[in-house]
Order: sequence, then C-alpha cells, then structure tokens
Amino acid sequence: MRILLTNDDGIDAPGITILAESLKKNGHDIIVVAPDKEQSATSHSITLHQPLRIHDRGDKRFAVTGSPADCIILAEKIVLKDDEVDLVISGINGGQNMGEDMLYSGTVAAALEAMFLGFRAMAVSLASYSNQKFETAAYFVNKMLNSGLHELIDSKEIFNVNVPNVELGEIAGMRITEVGHRKYQDFVKEQKDPRGRKIYWIGGAAPLWDKIGNTDFKAISENFISITPVTPSFYKKDSYPKLEKWVEENKI
Repeated sequence: MRILLTNDDGIDAPGITILAESLKKNGHDIIVVAPDKEQSATSHSITLHQPLRIHDRGDKRFAVTGSPADCIILAEKIVLKDDEVDLVISGINGGQNMGEDMLYSGTVAAALEAMFLGFRAMAVSLASYSNQKFETAAYFVNKMLNSGLHELIDSKEIFNVNVPNVELGEIAGMRITEVGHRKYQDFVKEQKDPRGRKIYWIGGAAPLWDKIGNTDFKAISENFISITPVTPSFYKKDSYPKLEKWVEENKI
C-alpha cells in the first residue's frame, strides 16, 4: 500500500523511524510528513497566525514547522497534491494514548484530521515512556495490515491502537476496547524560579486508571493490544428530551 506517516513526537523520533523502515521492508510505499520538532499534547490545533514551512528531508520525508494537524493538511494539499494514499498512520507514539488523553493527543488528532479529509486513518501508540520496544508495535502494525484491519475503517471513524511495551512473545493477543478513564495525581507542580518567584508545571505522577469494564487500559495491563474505534461525536442525543421540555417551559 501507499501509506502516509505522521506523528506528534517529531520527524526524527524513533517510533516513526522504526515504523517507516518496518513498513518499507514489508513492501509498502511510505511518505512521511511530520513535525520538525516535538508537538506532544498539541491536540487538534492548527497554525493560523504564522507561516508554515515544509523542509524536504529526502527519501519522501518532509518536516513541517507546525502541529500534527498542520502536517496532514499540508500533506494533502501540498505534498501529495492529486496523488492518493491508501492509509494514514499516526505514530508510533512514545507513550500511551488512552482514555481522556486522546483529547490532548496530537497523535490522535492527526488521525482525526486525516479522517476529516477523507483518508482511512489509525493512531498507534506504545504504552511506555521508558525502555521503549517500538519494534514490537511495528511488527504488529504490519501483521494487522497484512490481515486487512485497515479495510474495516469506516469513513467517520479512526482506529486508536495502543500496544503494550513488552517483547513480541509476551503479547497476549488483541482486544476491541472502550475508552477508559484516568485520574492524574499531583497534576500541577509548584516550584520557584532563580529569583524566588512561583512557577507551575502541568503534568505530574503517573495516572491512575479505571480497571472496570472492557477498557483500553485494562487490555494494556493484561498485555493485550487495544484497538478502539473512535468517532468525533460532540453532542449527546439522549439529552434532547430534557432540553426540549425546558425550552417549552421557558419560551423566550
């Protein structure tokens, strides 16, 4: 297949590099359009108030001076032009993208932007920030593509894939999962700058994950690959009746 790769860790990050090489070895034609530097937790931001640049790194690799969503937009409009791709993969991200963290994730946002533009897309993350085994995730991405997983992606969804950070033989299998829930502890750290003034860092200790139900975290904790179908629905239809009743009772 012809596959567009992007990420939020930057074009030189090990995850996207290892995935690109692995996919090439399996016969796929790879184009990389990724941020020129780390853009983690940029969510679905796009750059409106400053110009963007595309740097040709050679071998179908392009570095963009913007967010992951910017990368997809410029890939579609400038790099690819009228050329088609069969699939967009965002990743392999260094660190999980589960639960509410998907809302902050530039990795997931890039896949969603690709979906908005009409591409089949998936986000792939490795569930660890240390001693990362990207080869495990890359191996299983190839295996899933060989088995036709990408063909199941509908026009209004992406697949969010999280892979346990273990050796190949330790992967227990795959699970189709729901979005989990997490709670961060010590989310804001207070410190002082060299002049004694207070400063704050967002991002604290490792999150506590809800293990109830068929969640992405539960799958990862049991060494299963988590595949979550995600669609961006921003309204709650079952709230209509109570709101319609309120409107009738409070006519303006």
